[in-house]
Amino acid sequence: MKKIEAIIEKNADGEYSVYCVDEMFSGMGATAEEAKADMLGAMKHYVESCKEDNYKYPAWLDGEYTIVYKFDAQSLLQYYAGIITPAALGRLSGISSKQLWSYMHGHSKPREAQRQKIEAALHKLGHELVTISL
Repeated sequence: MKKIEAIIEKNADGEYSVYCVDEMFSGMGATAEEAKADMLGAMKHYVESCKEDNYKYPAWLDGEYTIVYKFDAQSLLQYYAGIITPAALGRLSGISSKQLWSYMHGHSKPREAQRQKIEAALHKLGHELVTISL
């Protein structure tokens, strides 16, 4: 199965864009979900157009593939701002809420070690939430 990496970013106008790192597909939308749907629609349209015109296209588009979406730190923090505050993420990651706020608002970008701490904290939280029963 082919694995495709796609980056999600929020632009200055507040819109989201998504683009594949090693492929030609992209999308835009008011939300990350809309941008993803736009990109998937573009992929589908591309295949349909190629089939109609008897053009070759990458075989993986007919097979199974997985898209792994990656946010840049600022877009991720803004996207989940209503769910995970800088203070809460600070408690989970050990990074000060002031520093996380700075990342969220684009005043600075996290170094690799900080990015890894944020990612590890979110993965740990996700794992804990998946294992909860009520």
